[in-house]
Amino acid sequence: MKSNIKDDVCYAQPRNLSDRLAIANDFTKRYKYPVPFGVDDMNNAANDAYAAWPERLYIIDENGKIAYRGGNGPFKYYPSEVRAWLAARYGEVKHPEANPAEPKPEEKKN
Repeated sequence: MKSNIKDDVCYAQPRNLSDRLAIANDFTKRYKYPVPFGVDDMNNAANDAYAAWPERLYIIDENGKIAYRGGNGPFKYYPSEVRAWLAARYGEVKHPEANPAEPKPEEKKN
């Protein structure tokens, strides 16, 4: 994608777990990402178990249980629901929210 080139976030396909971890570490440092997240192993077990393709959001609680499971993207993919869940649990985020092209709640397809 052109935006990936512009934002300098193009990586070679990882060939091993070290490559994947290097990409994840670059992301966390570059974007000062404060929330822990998992990196799938090379056999993509988490992807297969959670049906993460094409895109899906999960929140895993402190006990390792699924607390929120979003719908499959792109039509049932609502980052605002995740933000609302996290805000209800942990308080509002202090930085301004990006304005993604996301339908308003009344426009959501079920």
